[in-house]
Amino acid sequence: MLYPAIQSNCDQLVSEFDLITADRKVLLLKISDYIQQKVDSSLPVNLMYVCTHNSRRSHFGQIWAAVAANYFNIKNVHTYSAGTEATAFHPNAIAALRESGFFVVQENENKNPLYSVKFGSPTDYVSCFSKTVHDPANPQSEFAAIMTCSDADENCPFISGVELRIGTTYEDPKAFDGTNLQNEKYLERSLQIGRECLYVFSKLKVKN
Repeated sequence: MLYPAIQSNCDQLVSEFDLITADRKVLLLKISDYIQQKVDSSLPVNLMYVCTHNSRRSHFGQIWAAVAANYFNIKNVHTYSAGTEATAFHPNAIAALRESGFFVVQENENKNPLYSVKFGSPTDYVSCFSKTVHDPANPQSEFAAIMTCSDADENCPFISGVELRIGTTYEDPKAFDGTNLQNEKYLERSLQIGRECLYVFSKLKVKN
C-alpha cells in the first residue's frame, strides 16, 4: 500500500497523461513493450535508469518506476540507477522527493551515502546511492537501460548485457542550483519523470 501522499500524487499524474506529447508517448511505449514481453514470459523486469553522475534524474527514474509498478500492481519489477561516473545522490533531488511524500532515510555517513527511499509498506522502498553501470549492485545482463540525459547517452556508447537501450532524456534541474527556481525545477523534473513512468506502466496488460 502506497503512502497516502504518494497515492494522491500518482492519481494526479495519471490524470495528466495528456501533457505527454504524442512523439514522447511513442518512445515511452517501447519501454512498455519491453516490460510486457517480460511479464508475459513470467520473467523479472530489470530497469536501469542512467544519467551522467547518478545524482538526480536517474534516481528519479529508479524511484518513480518502482512506484509505478506498485501503483499498477505489476509484480517482479526491479529498478536500478547508474551513471557514467559515481558522485552522490544530490540533496536537492532528495528534497524534491520528500516534498512529494517520500520518506528518505540516510543509512550511513559515507561521502556517497546509501539512502532508503520509502513510499509505502515496509517492503516498498528503493535503496539509492551513486554508482556506475558496472557496479555489482546493478544488473549485468537481461535489463533495459533507460538513458535520462543526453550526455550519458553520448558518452556511454556501449553497455554490456543490455536488451533494450533507449534515450528518454530530460532537462537537468542542476541548471537551477542556487537560484530562486531551484526547488520548483527539481520538483517539476521529478513529477515529469513520475508521470512518464506511470504512463509506461499504465499500458501493461496483466493476465488474470
